[in-house]
Amino acid sequence: MLESLNEIERQALEALASVATVDALRAWHTAHLGRNSELRQVLKGVGELSREERPAVGKRANEIERGLTEAREAREEALRRNALAASLASDALDVSLPGRPVRRGRLHVSTQVLRRTYAIWAEMGFQVFRSRDVETDEYNFQLLNFPPHHPARDMQDTFHTTRPDVILRTHTSPGQIHAMRRFCPEPIRVILPGMCYRYEQITVRSEIQFHQVEGLAVGQHITLSDLKGTLSDFARRMFGAQTKTRFRCSYFPFTEPSAEMDIECFLCHGEGCAICKRVG
Repeated sequence: MLESLNEIERQALEALASVATVDALRAWHTAHLGRNSELRQVLKGVGELSREERPAVGKRANEIERGLTEAREAREEALRRNALAASLASDALDVSLPGRPVRRGRLHVSTQVLRRTYAIWAEMGFQVFRSRDVETDEYNFQLLNFPPHHPARDMQDTFHTTRPDVILRTHTSPGQIHAMRRFCPEPIRVILPGMCYRYEQITVRSEIQFHQVEGLAVGQHITLSDLKGTLSDFARRMFGAQTKTRFRCSYFPFTEPSAEMDIECFLCHGEGCAICKRVG
C-alpha cells in the first residue's frame, strides 16, 4: 500500500510540473486531489486495513495530501507571476514619454467679455459697484423718474414677486441710487454690471435675462463732451483702435436730454450683416 501511495505522489508531481495554465491546474486538482482521485480512494480504504498497517498508511497518505496541496499552491503562484510578467511585457509603459496633459475648462464667453469690460473701465478710473437683483419698485422705477402709471414702464415687462412692490430689476440703474447714497458727497466713478430680467419673447437675439453694464460719473465740471469721449475711448479699447462711433439724439420718456451711441459693426465694418440687422 505504501508503494502505491508513493507512485500516486510521483505521478501527481510529474503531471503538476507540466501544468501551464490556470484551467489546467484546476483540472489537475480535480484529478489528483478531488473527491474521486486515487489518493481519496486510498484514504477511504484505510479503515479496511489491518491494525498494524493502518497507522503507517494513514500517516503517509496525509503527508502526500499536504505535500500535493502545497505544491499546487506554489504552482498557482508561479503561474500568476508568469501571467503578470507577460502582461507587462506586452503592454509596456514607456515612462520616459511626456504625460498627456489634462484638458482644462475655460471661462464662459460672457465672463471673458465682462472681465475685459471691467479691466477697461478700471484703467479709466472706474470701480465695479454691484447691487442686488431683487429690487423694490421705489429703487427700480420711482427714484429713477418712473412714477406710478408712467408710460415708460410699459417698455420694460417686469417680473413681479408675490410681495407687493418687490420685483426683479429690469435694469442695473437702481444701483446708481445705491451708489450715490453710499458715496455722497464724494465724487463717484463706478460701473454697475449685473443681470437684468424682463418678460420678453425668447429668440436667438433676446432672452428673459441678460447682462448689462452701466456707468455713473458724478462730480464737478463734468460735461457732455466727457461722456462722449469716455464712451468712444471704451469702444476703441474694446473693439479696436479703428472703431467708429456715432452719437445721435434719441427720445427716452424718463430722461432729458437723451442721446444714443452707435458703434460700427466689428464684423462687417459698416457694410451691413445679419448681426447688426443690415445697418452697419
